[in-house]
Amino acid sequence: MAETRSEPARTALVVDDERDIRELLVMTLGRMGLRCDTAANVTDARALLSRNRYDLCLTDMRLPDGTGLEIVSEINQKHPTTPVAMITAFGNVEAAVEALKAGAFDFVSKPVDLGVLRDLVRQALELHEKRRAASESGISSRLFGESPAMASLRATLTKVARSQAPVYISGESGVGKELVARTIHAEGGRASGPFVPVNCGAIPAELMESEFFGHKKGSFTGAHADKPGLFQAADGGTLFLDEVAELPLPMQVKLLRAIQEKSIRPVGANAEVKVDVRILSATHKDLAALVEEGRFRHDLYYRINVIELRVPPLRERPEDLPGLSDVILRRLAGAQGRGVPHLSPDAVAALRDYGFPGNVRELENVLERALAMADGDTIHADDLSLPKGGPKPAAASTAAPAASTPAAAPSPPAADPRLLDPRDTATSALPSYIEEIERAAIQHALQENRYNKTRTAAALGITFRALRYKLKKLGIE
Repeated sequence: MAETRSEPARTALVVDDERDIRELLVMTLGRMGLRCDTAANVTDARALLSRNRYDLCLTDMRLPDGTGLEIVSEINQKHPTTPVAMITAFGNVEAAVEALKAGAFDFVSKPVDLGVLRDLVRQALELHEKRRAASESGISSRLFGESPAMASLRATLTKVARSQAPVYISGESGVGKELVARTIHAEGGRASGPFVPVNCGAIPAELMESEFFGHKKGSFTGAHADKPGLFQAADGGTLFLDEVAELPLPMQVKLLRAIQEKSIRPVGANAEVKVDVRILSATHKDLAALVEEGRFRHDLYYRINVIELRVPPLRERPEDLPGLSDVILRRLAGAQGRGVPHLSPDAVAALRDYGFPGNVRELENVLERALAMADGDTIHADDLSLPKGGPKPAAASTAAPAASTPAAAPSPPAADPRLLDPRDTATSALPSYIEEIERAAIQHALQENRYNKTRTAAALGITFRALRYKLKKLGIE
């Protein structure tokens, strides 16, 4: 008979000082085809980790000679492909959050629900395979930059992607918050599931519940058929709430319940629907300040802000400008089917000297314009047409936009900086000066929202009728 070669058994490390718990976990995992090693303390666990490689680790939080967080740290540093889940006392939310921040994949509460445990183990094994197969340069290829700020962000992302914890991504407009969210999704255990981004500021308040949770046929005028919502569309994957600060308070209450209960009730439905979604959120506003002002619910804030990631503005990493510009120019030139130009020394110096209030998005616009205007294969400083009098990198503030700014209203840098200096305006008359600032802000908002007037009005914090009046008054087509 031919000898049949079997696949190597998957292995797990179980760390708990209670013998009964260890035996229960070993029995359950054994029935799922895993071979288990056990340890009753941190010392024994470290000894086993030094000799073996595991597909999964389950560890208790409190151990006789330390905590499970020490094991999480050990595995993250030395065995980054091994998912580790924390076993916590029932209701100990603080310990669970602490474990997720330390890099744990997930957590399970005592007394252990075997159904929940089996689902967790299956997800962890899938994640282990994806980590092993994934290229180590995955995150580096998405988030370019050799500056200390970007190196720190990538290192944090590596840990964050391993867990299922909600992540709040903060940063100025144009820094690439959605790219960070997509990277977390792509590098995590939900990569095979859907990634559903939604701009919370672009949905009319009266349609929000239907958009997020779906509706049943006949539930309101115009509901001609059942429609799944964003939560259902993201089931098994990631829901990215961009500009989450724009959510009205009534919707914040409903969103909080959906996140806590992991279920939603479509408009007009009699029963709730279970959903399995990881929540990532982002905004350019100071969410903590909005909580203090009562404009954002503190319970929702703490629910979505288990882990916070700050994406650095471009002015904090000027050393990345030459390489980042080259990457952007290659992409733009490739799309146009032309040779890749290079930046002259004076162009590089001009980029470094400019503050880029619009961050990477503005850099892309500047380079696209320069690519069209440049003669030959070299882009010079004059081809960049950078606004004069813009903020300098060293002097620019890194603080988040003030929470008192009207909803999604463009910050002053959104307008052409030349219009913000009375000496550079066509006239020193105050009405004309203010009119020019208003025109620049509206034109910028129109471009940002792809000339959708409804979204532009919402972004500027004015009514649609007010926007129409201003467009007519300022002669903007």
